Amino acid sequence: MLNLHSPTPPTWFPKVAANLEEMLLDHAHCEKKAAGVAMNLLFAYVDLPDLARELPEIVREELDHFEQVFDQIRKRGWAWRKLRPSRYGERLHQLIRKDEPGKGVDRMLVAALIEARSCERFGILRDQLADRELADFFGSLYESEARHHGTYVRLACLMAPREEVRLRLEELAREESTIIIDGEDLPRIHA
Repeated sequence: MLNLHSPTPPTWFPKVAANLEEMLLDHAHCEKKAAGVAMNLLFAYVDLPDLARELPEIVREELDHFEQVFDQIRKRGWAWRKLRPSRYGERLHQLIRKDEPGKGVDRMLVAALIEARSCERFGILRDQLADRELADFFGSLYESEARHHGTYVRLACLMAPREEVRLRLEELAREESTIIIDGEDLPRIHA
């Protein structure tokens, strides 16, 4: 369903569980970026009316998630601050083709893969965090991440034939898997 080629390595959860503050700060920044990505796509592809119907909902949900994560940070007395992001998103964005319509397809599919990985990791956090309030919070985000993944794949199919999109998604998912397996030693949602 999520088009991921590999599960999260078992070393990821202990790293984030031991560094919840950094992980939540990173998560808040990721939600902001996700809203920005959807908004940028809305501006970039004004000739596709289906995007004008679907992307504003994603923008609103991502900003709502940002506010919810920000509230979790404040509730715990942690300070809001800038954080060095993982290179995951940067490395995925380097795979985006330069010319249209391939560029648009890739932008949608990279967004889809990021949502898929978020969904998978929110499921891990829901199932394994000792802090049950925080675990339930991640569980509440799980379905929207899966839905966003499906929306981005569906929108990519407006830009190219379905089979071409499927093949490109497979290719990008293989690359995403390599990026995840390489990992980084940071307590981040996508490290």
